[in-house]
Amino acid sequence: MRKEISLSHPDTPIQQALDLLAELDLPDETRQQLTTYLTSASDELAAAHEEKAKFVSVVTHELRIPMTSIQGYTDLMRQEAVGPVTDQQKEFLGVIRNNVERMSALVGDLSDISKLEAGRLVIDPAPLPLYGYVEEVLKDLRPQMEAKGQVLEVDVPEDLPRVVADPQRLQQIIANLLRNAHLYSSEDKPIQVKALEQNGFVRLEVMDQGVGIGEEDQQHIFQQFFRSDDAAVREEPGWGLGLRVAKLLTEAFDGHIGFESQLGAGSTFWVELPIDK
Repeated sequence: MRKEISLSHPDTPIQQALDLLAELDLPDETRQQLTTYLTSASDELAAAHEEKAKFVSVVTHELRIPMTSIQGYTDLMRQEAVGPVTDQQKEFLGVIRNNVERMSALVGDLSDISKLEAGRLVIDPAPLPLYGYVEEVLKDLRPQMEAKGQVLEVDVPEDLPRVVADPQRLQQIIANLLRNAHLYSSEDKPIQVKALEQNGFVRLEVMDQGVGIGEEDQQHIFQQFFRSDDAAVREEPGWGLGLRVAKLLTEAFDGHIGFESQLGAGSTFWVELPIDK
């Protein structure tokens, strides 16, 4: 069943203020003025989100067109479709391709967050096999992980119950968690991926032995654009959007997301998605 999702929630600050206002002993005229003011502020905020969503939609569309061309022509050149290419030229073309992919991911994340804020992101939940989607994501990421000397240890049973999620967004959640582990794990260190059934959910865990997260940063880890000041984190490319998007999408499917981490000892990020009944 297709539905639109947004960040709007009954417990937003303006709604909380309206609920509190209803409980206060105030003159009717004062209560009416305050209610009108808060309602107007809520409407203006919604309109601002809508305008921002329209702007981001136009910008991301205009960015995707040249990025698609750059990716396509870069691939043709690497395949020597227009003539011989030296090893060094292939290496340079690979750098171009990788950076265009980074920009493409950024554009996609910004677009998704903007649509969520405006209540315009459409999802189509359906019963899905987690195993197949994990394998699909790993197929794309394995070459990057192997190039860094990282060893994948995967324990995702094929016979797990199906989860309720949107196909594209489920793949996006898994990819964001795995990319996070890949980026912040040391070379030659294992990355473990496992899944199990637990209390009406299927729980997917991604464990690494990377830089870990300091206590002062842990409360901010799912915030938009947040990146730690830790030098080891700053050395890696990133925008501070992947985990935020993963959290919003997981919660859109009535799931849960969280992590355990220790600075210098690695992290475990997990998501729990509801089982199809």
